[in-house]
Amino acid sequence: MAAPLSAWPWEMLGIFKYMLYGPFVAKVWDSRYQEAINNSWCLHILVICMLRGLLYLFCNAYSNMLFLTRNRRIIKQGVDFKQIDREWNWDNFILLQAIVAALVLQILPVLETLPVWNPKGIIAIILLHTAVSEPLYYCIHKWFHGDYLFNHYHSLHHSSAVPQPITAGHGTFLENLLLSAVIGIPILGCCMIGCGSISLIYGYVLIFDFLRCLGHSNVEIIPHQLFERIPFFRYILSTPTYHSLHHKEMDTNYCLFMPLFDALGNTLNTKSWEMHKKISQDSGKNGRVPDFVFLAHVVDMSSAMHVPFVLRTIASLPYTTRIYMLPFLPISFVVMLVMWAKSKTFLISFYNLRDRLHQTWSVPRFGFQYFLPFAAEGINKQIEEAILRADRLGVKVISLAALNKNEALNGGGMLFVNKHPNLKVRVVHGNTLTAAVILNDIPEDVTEVFLTGATSKLGRAIALYLCRKGVRVLMLTLSTERFRTIQKEAPVDCHKYLVQVTKYQAAQNCKTWIVGKWITPREQNFAPAGTHFHQFVVPPILQFRRNCTYGDLAAMKLPEDVEGLGSCEYTMGRGVVHACHAGGVVHSLEGWNHHEVGAINVERIDLVWKAALKHGLMPVSDIKK
Repeated sequence: MAAPLSAWPWEMLGIFKYMLYGPFVAKVWDSRYQEAINNSWCLHILVICMLRGLLYLFCNAYSNMLFLTRNRRIIKQGVDFKQIDREWNWDNFILLQAIVAALVLQILPVLETLPVWNPKGIIAIILLHTAVSEPLYYCIHKWFHGDYLFNHYHSLHHSSAVPQPITAGHGTFLENLLLSAVIGIPILGCCMIGCGSISLIYGYVLIFDFLRCLGHSNVEIIPHQLFERIPFFRYILSTPTYHSLHHKEMDTNYCLFMPLFDALGNTLNTKSWEMHKKISQDSGKNGRVPDFVFLAHVVDMSSAMHVPFVLRTIASLPYTTRIYMLPFLPISFVVMLVMWAKSKTFLISFYNLRDRLHQTWSVPRFGFQYFLPFAAEGINKQIEEAILRADRLGVKVISLAALNKNEALNGGGMLFVNKHPNLKVRVVHGNTLTAAVILNDIPEDVTEVFLTGATSKLGRAIALYLCRKGVRVLMLTLSTERFRTIQKEAPVDCHKYLVQVTKYQAAQNCKTWIVGKWITPREQNFAPAGTHFHQFVVPPILQFRRNCTYGDLAAMKLPEDVEGLGSCEYTMGRGVVHACHAGGVVHSLEGWNHHEVGAINVERIDLVWKAALKHGLMPVSDIKK
C-alpha cells in the first residue's frame, strides 16, 4: 500500500491531467467580457506555468546536447528508458503549484492588486529566501533522508541514476506540496509587507526554477576560477557537481542553493570543491574515446526533431509524424540551412555495452541532399572527415548508415578505404548482417522469391545466397549486363535459379517479395493475396495491401546488458537498431581487423549471423514471435 500523500491525485488521468488547467483558461476567456482583476491573475498563472515548463525543457535540451556538453558531464553514464519512463510526469509540480496559487488568491484577495514593479521587493525577497526558504528546505530535505520518509517518499527522486533538469520535478505529491511552501513563503512575505509586485513573482519563480535546473543538469558550467577569486561565493551558490555528489552519496549536500547551510549543519561534502575544480579543468580535454561509432544522417525535416536534445520523451519512442510537432517544421528548415552552410559531424547519443562505449554521430545532411548531384562531394567530405577524426581519436570501428554508404556516392565506403590505406579504424557498411537478417527471415520452405533492387549490393548478395540454396530468384532489372555479371558469380549449377524479369507482372504468382527499391501501391497490386513483403528500402514502403503482410526494415535488438540507452533509432523500437548499426557492433565485439566495404562477401553472411546471435543480438522477427 502506498504511503499517504505519495501518489498524485490526478495520477489516473494520464494526459487528461492538463484539463485541470481548464478553469484557468475559462476565467481568462471570461475576462474578455468582464473586467475582473482576479481573472487577469489566472492569465498570469497560465503564463508562468508555460514559462516554467519551457525553461525546464530548454535546460533539459541543453543538458542532452552532447556535442556541447560531453566533456562537462559529471556522471558519465547515459539516461536509460527506465529513468525516462519514471520521469514522464515530471511537470506535475507545476500544475500543483498553479492550483495552490489559485487557492491562495481566493484566501488573500489583497494579492490581486499588486503593482507591476516595486524595487523594494528585490532586497526583501533575497532576505526572506535566505532567512526562511533556505533553512526550511535544508531541514525538510534532511528530514526526508530519514529511513521511513526516504523509503516511502524521497527514494522516488533518487531513483534517477543520472540527474537531468526535469529530474528536479520528479518526486511525490507530499514533497512537492512542501516545496510549494518553500517557494511560496518569500513571495507571500514580500506581498504582505508591501514590497510585492507582478514582476517580482515572475522573476523569483523563474530564477528559482533555473537554479534547480542547474543543480540537476549533470553538466558543470560554473568555472572553478570564480570560487578561487571570490572564495566565499562557493557558500552562496551550489554547483551541478555539488548536487550530483548528493545524488551519488546521499548523506551530504542537502542545501537548496546555498552550501552555507550545509557548512552550518556539518553536512558539506569535503570533496565538493576538489571535484568541481577537476571537472571544470577537464572540460577542455577530450573524454573517453568510443570503441564504436555509428555514423548516421538526418532523414527529413520532421525526423530531425526526433533526438534527445529536442524532446527526450519523444526520442524515447519510435519515430512517427506527430501533429503537435508540425508547427516546428519551419525551425527545422532553418536549422537544415544552417547545417548545410556551416556544420560538421556531431555527437547525438551514446550507450555502453560490456564496458565498451558506443556513440552515434550524425553527418549534418538531410536525406534529400544525398540525391543532389552537386552535393555529393560535400557529403563525402563530411563522411571522410568523420572517419579521419575517428581514426585520430583511436576509435576501433565506424559503421556507415543507409545513405552514407550509398554505392553511387562512395562505393559502399570503398572510396575512403582506398584513399586512406593506413586507417587504423575499421570502416564497416554493415550490409553483411543486413543481408543475413533478411535471409534468415525467409521461411525455409520458400522455393521462389521476387527481388527488386536486384543489382544493388544487398540485392546481389541476397540473390547469390538464395540461388545456392536452390531458391528461384526473379531479379527485377532492366540491365541484362548487370544481371549477367551477378549470374556469373554464382556456381554454374545455380545459374538456372537466377531469372531476369523486367516487369512486376512476372511476380503475379510469387508470394515472397524482397523489396530493395521503393515500390508504389500500384506496383504492390501485382502481388497475389497473402504475399509477404520483406524489405531493405529506406523509407519503408507504404503498407497498402490489407490482404498482405509487411516485414520491418532489417534490424536487431541489442543485448539485454546494454546500459544507458534512452533513444530510439528512427522508426525502430526501444533497444532495436538497424542491421547496419548492429553489423558494426558485431564487428567491434568480435575484434575483427578487416574493413567491410564495397561488395558483400556472400561467404561471410552465415559467419556474421552466428556471431551476432553469439553476442546476444536478436532479430526483431524473433521478438515479435
